[in-house]
Amino acid sequence: MRSSTSVEASIDRLAHRYLDRVVSRGGAGGVWKARLTEFVVFGLKQAWACVFGALLLAVIIAVRLWYPSGAALASNDFLTLSAVAIQVLMVVFRLESLRELRVIVLFHVVGTVMELFKTDVGSWAYEADGVLRIGAVPLFSGFMYAAVGSYMVRVFRLFDLRFDRYPRRWITALVAAGIYVNFFSHHFILDFRWVLLAAVVLVYGRCVMHFRVFRKRFRMPILLAFLLVALFIWFAENIGTWSRAWLYPNQLEGWQAVSIDKLLAWFLLMIISVVLVAWVYKPEPPEGSHGSPSAVHAGRNEA
Repeated sequence: MRSSTSVEASIDRLAHRYLDRVVSRGGAGGVWKARLTEFVVFGLKQAWACVFGALLLAVIIAVRLWYPSGAALASNDFLTLSAVAIQVLMVVFRLESLRELRVIVLFHVVGTVMELFKTDVGSWAYEADGVLRIGAVPLFSGFMYAAVGSYMVRVFRLFDLRFDRYPRRWITALVAAGIYVNFFSHHFILDFRWVLLAAVVLVYGRCVMHFRVFRKRFRMPILLAFLLVALFIWFAENIGTWSRAWLYPNQLEGWQAVSIDKLLAWFLLMIISVVLVAWVYKPEPPEGSHGSPSAVHAGRNEA
């Protein structure tokens, strides 16, 4: 299993202690308690994987509710400084490794470039205040993409992700590059997002993700995992726009839910995220599979 931080090790250690007591008592009740423990540990690890994004979203909500309108420090600048502080503290307290930080910085750069273009063409807009910005883009916006990167690299380690039939990384890189280019080019030429979606299904359709919650390993189609994460980000985006951290054109006269069409955009963004993370954590087959068809089948039976 990949190395864990102190918090992640504590979650496992406490769950082990509890389950040792439950198992020693035996009985049908012990089985259900064991299953419930797996579920609780799953929730705790998911929450821990989201910690950067959750803290950033909490600050965004707090600014919306309580930040004074006449403050000397602009709210956007406050958000940027808060995001920097969160990131620094996570590294200082070893809640995030320097190896993971490199990926997160890359997410930040990729996201900021997209933000510069998208705000310029009017896809969405930010409040025009503060000095910590590049053009119309406040610097905290890049941290929202970094939050996705933080989640991806942490969940990869927390659940010891393994993959059956993971596609060749150079193929996934080509698909991700096409998706990223389309985010820009569809404003000038045809929008190929549905073609790209079909390419994603074709490339990843046979891939199965194996993950360890606590003591047991589970599996699910990787496309389903992409969809669930995209749905979660869509919910977070609704909170972000309600907080007026940024707004789409149809929200300028009054807030309304983000269009469900954006779910496809986030799904495709997931592919870019996964490809970036896969260059740091090379996708590995389930233990014992060694990549051979017969061994992969055996790995499935053990999961």
